[in-house]
Amino acid sequence: MGGGDPTIAHGMDASHGGGINGPAFAQGSTVDHVANGFNPTDILRSFDYGKSSTLADGRTLREWSISASDKDIEVAPGASFPAWTFNGRVPGPTLRCTEGDRLQVRFTNDSQHPHTMHFHGIHPAEMDGVPMIGRGVISPGEEFVYEFDAEPFGLHLFHCHVGPLAEHIARGMYGTFIIDPKQGRPPADEMVMVMMGYNTTFDGEGNQLYAVNGIPFHYNHEPVQVRRGELVRIYLVNILEYDPINSFHLHGNFFDYYPTGTRLTPADFTDTVVLGQGQRGICEVRFPHPGQYMFHAHKTEFADLGWMGFFEVIP
Repeated sequence: MGGGDPTIAHGMDASHGGGINGPAFAQGSTVDHVANGFNPTDILRSFDYGKSSTLADGRTLREWSISASDKDIEVAPGASFPAWTFNGRVPGPTLRCTEGDRLQVRFTNDSQHPHTMHFHGIHPAEMDGVPMIGRGVISPGEEFVYEFDAEPFGLHLFHCHVGPLAEHIARGMYGTFIIDPKQGRPPADEMVMVMMGYNTTFDGEGNQLYAVNGIPFHYNHEPVQVRRGELVRIYLVNILEYDPINSFHLHGNFFDYYPTGTRLTPADFTDTVVLGQGQRGICEVRFPHPGQYMFHAHKTEFADLGWMGFFEVIP
């Protein structure tokens, strides 16, 4: 991991399956975020509360419009990946609401492939976003409105549930879904970290790149700035496909950990958590000392192939 600049040519050229187009990493260079249409620095603190209004019973109605599309994104300097996206980015938007809200998600499939939106949480079977139940698969050019109440409070996710499921997830069809408790949580500098990877050879055998919020090594080039002593809340989601587990390790500090975020008291005080696919949790930390602190997967292969970055603690 050392200095952090990627120099990993293996798995990136035509001799390794040809899934990625273009050259390998160039020392110290970065991807074109403008061309991609998203920047992981922005994704970090981007929360979409939808369009809100008040129902006759006094509850809040939240409405979102989400579209699926096929899009080539630059995942390493000069190297593109044919992604399947929600709202043109990987990961998709972070949808946020409060427990008890009524939710309406209008999903439009502008992709060339069939898709659905499956939300983790509690909802009627016909809103589960799986084939052959309720509306089932949403074919190209079609749309459907998912409607349900926000429960339980906690940190959840959504993803496509069309087979082959592994490919739909690995291509980028996922996002974060946060339901806040009615009483709220203490004020904090809040951010979302979605742990994921890219199987650039499309062989379903592991990944050649790993990342948080879409782009390998991004938070090396643009460290996450936080303030000394301020409460930092990380909504941590693992949606990594083709590998059985993932992990998050923070250097020089410990954090309170709330598995799935469905309880208001922490289950652990640690510097490392290990998560299977679909598992998630909230990490709360205060940095007592200024400086740069590395965070990464506590598996060297993942870190060397993109899943690592830095917090920069400022006074």
